[in-house]
Amino acid sequence: MNVTLEKTDKVNGVLTISLVKGDYEADYKKKLNEYGRKHPAKGFRPGHMPAGLLKKYYGGEAMSYVVDRKVSEALSKYIIDNKLNLLGEPVLSKDTNVDLMKGEEFTFKFNLGFEPEFDVKVNNELTIPYYKIDVTDKMVEEHDEQYRKRYAKQVAGEEVEENALVRGNLVELAEDGSVKEGGVSNERAVLSPVHFKDEEQKALFIGKKKGDEVVYNPYKASDGSAAELASLLNIDREKVEEHKGDFRFTIDDIMVSQTAEYDQELFDLVLGRGEAKTKEEYLVKLREMLERQFVTDSNYRFSIDARQKIMETVGELELPDEILKEFLLMRNEKATREQVEEEYPSARPEIVWTLIRGKLIRQMGVKVEDEDRMKLARFYVARQYAQYGMMNVPEDLINEGATRLLEDQHQTEEITERCLDDKVYDAIRNAVTLSEQTVSVEEFNALFSDGKEE
Repeated sequence: MNVTLEKTDKVNGVLTISLVKGDYEADYKKKLNEYGRKHPAKGFRPGHMPAGLLKKYYGGEAMSYVVDRKVSEALSKYIIDNKLNLLGEPVLSKDTNVDLMKGEEFTFKFNLGFEPEFDVKVNNELTIPYYKIDVTDKMVEEHDEQYRKRYAKQVAGEEVEENALVRGNLVELAEDGSVKEGGVSNERAVLSPVHFKDEEQKALFIGKKKGDEVVYNPYKASDGSAAELASLLNIDREKVEEHKGDFRFTIDDIMVSQTAEYDQELFDLVLGRGEAKTKEEYLVKLREMLERQFVTDSNYRFSIDARQKIMETVGELELPDEILKEFLLMRNEKATREQVEEEYPSARPEIVWTLIRGKLIRQMGVKVEDEDRMKLARFYVARQYAQYGMMNVPEDLINEGATRLLEDQHQTEEITERCLDDKVYDAIRNAVTLSEQTVSVEEFNALFSDGKEE
């Protein structure tokens, strides 16, 4: 078997694999006999079919199997032995026209795409902006207010406020204002004016006290929502349209939201158990927490600027574009060639950055350890709990969730990739010269609307 490579330019080449009869004949006969043993023909014992019939029935299938395996092995071996850094996958050339049932010598040609050669230098000679977000007193006050409202308590109130929770007895009225015979009633009805869709209906409750009666229209208040009405009236959704009239609501209890006090419970809920003992400590720690949260935003902005700056220093890279288009087409069976042609220009910068990033990983010795994966998995689990308002989840639950997350291979691969990305940018940040700038939140957000986005 003869395998040769001809480079047509710096990033493209043609690999030619030529087979003669001696390269495949023994394996072909062996495979053909195997078919004969597994698929006996009528009138012949297994393995005793005449060679002519055997070739007639199974020759093409056996030849295709053997030659395909021989070519695939030769292709892989050549790539590995010669340490070829390919982009995309080998693509069978249109020049290859082989009829396996005719002739004894076959030639296969594969178009190959190669990684371009380039240098990337990331050191203190490279200056990249790093934006720090200024945590102002007003921001601390706003977040403090948000947390105190989030952890507010429901307490007995004197009168109905917009956000109050009102419990009472609800009865349906007839057109003359009397209790409707056979009408709907609910002795444990619960409502909150803040959820009313109609302002006039909402105003009927505001300022009312315990024991007061309010005549209102639930259908108007909910804008005819079948789900809301079925829950309030304790009836089936299908019957909601039968009850569009007025109801009388007798107020039994009023529960209002009381903003959380500056106490240990609030401090622990916001910051974590034991992080602050006094209001003063709490506000200092709250500021520090916001500053840490904004570091994530600053690092994200840095990743955009660093990538752009490094790509500029590397310059335009020559890529085997046609090979890569074929690769994208093969990887997405639903895509058409026209779609690939249209989308490739936006995909090309991602390919270039992947090459640069790979070289930086090797140059900087970036590695992802198990503890890195666990740390990020724990962060994901804690964040998920936080979305449900659970801020101080026990460590053992966080660890259990993280362990389960890492048992999923797909999740582990995504977490590893995220860890790798974070560590690459950490290494870049430590290697370059940072042009640090303190900006307001508004100025920081403006960076993403001034043509400086990814």
